[in-house]
Amino acid sequence: MKRIIFVVTSLNSGGIENYLLRFLTFFDGEIKPIVICKGNVYGELEHDFRKIKQIKLIKFDYGFYNPVSIYKMYNFFKYYKSYSVCDFTGNFAGLILLTSKLAHNNTRLAFYRGSTNHFDETRVKLLYNNIMRYLVKQNATKILSNSYSALDYFFSDRDKNNPRYKVIYNGIDAENYKVNNPKFIKEDFGIPLNAFVIGHTGRYNSAKNHDTILKVADILCNKYSDIYFMLCGRDTELFLSRTISNNSVLNDKVKTLGYRDDIQELLSVFDLFFFPSITEGQPNSVIEAMISGLPIVASNINPIKETTPICLHKELIAPLNVEGFCDRIEEYYLSEKKREKNNFSVWAIERFNPNILFNQFYNEL
Repeated sequence: MKRIIFVVTSLNSGGIENYLLRFLTFFDGEIKPIVICKGNVYGELEHDFRKIKQIKLIKFDYGFYNPVSIYKMYNFFKYYKSYSVCDFTGNFAGLILLTSKLAHNNTRLAFYRGSTNHFDETRVKLLYNNIMRYLVKQNATKILSNSYSALDYFFSDRDKNNPRYKVIYNGIDAENYKVNNPKFIKEDFGIPLNAFVIGHTGRYNSAKNHDTILKVADILCNKYSDIYFMLCGRDTELFLSRTISNNSVLNDKVKTLGYRDDIQELLSVFDLFFFPSITEGQPNSVIEAMISGLPIVASNINPIKETTPICLHKELIAPLNVEGFCDRIEEYYLSEKKREKNNFSVWAIERFNPNILFNQFYNEL
């Protein structure tokens, strides 16, 4: 049985946390995991993680400016020196990997799940970031990513033939997205049965580009009486409420559902999946939508190109091109034939087969 320490910021729902939960569920009973939340909080997925056999969840306040916490973490790693260590926090894994190396954890992985920096790039923060990146390069035995875009962004100077760097795409079990008897219908959300529902799943933050989603919604909902939008994801109901409530059309036709743990059920209510992200690692949401058979309208950033079939790339739109998104969505809205043609379920099920991809990650640990 493999013994592994996984490091995340929290257990709030997001790409990293959902990936780790799926991975541990897939190998439940074959891994003895410890999950450290170095942001010193758990989150909404805590209950699901606690279902994993033999799992330990630990909150830890860990940072560069807290030498006491660093010493405590060193002692922790020293006690569990027979464990492998895998940190999912990108460049910020640097200090964890240095500490675990000093404690003689022999397998130390950094797993990058985003393809750009996610902070305001001041001189001080960039200096800190570069120091952490240096520590990752010096102390990680393997540097993994779920996209080539991430490796090219963070390690453009790497030797691309060096096996120390490896891309492992997300694995998703398609069986979880087969809905034979839908739990919901559109009317459950105050939407007419014959309406055309444009859906999005993703927590509220600038990278998910909710501003563009609402601009597109404003145009299309005013133009077509039967177009509605459903936005799922943590904090969407909080941060979008003012904009929506101040617009009578959006207030009636844009539904913000907040965090949901039943996305696979909600996808059956959508007619089209809209994903205009500005930056991503590898978007689970797009994979889930494709597996569910939904047509995709998305931004043309490289991580989304890596996640979608080549035939769709010519239809991807620049993230801030509101008019382009409106035109593309309108094409799908007006053509059932186009919607049927761009069903990539079979492709996605094969491409993101968890039996292959989770085993790739398991073998690195």
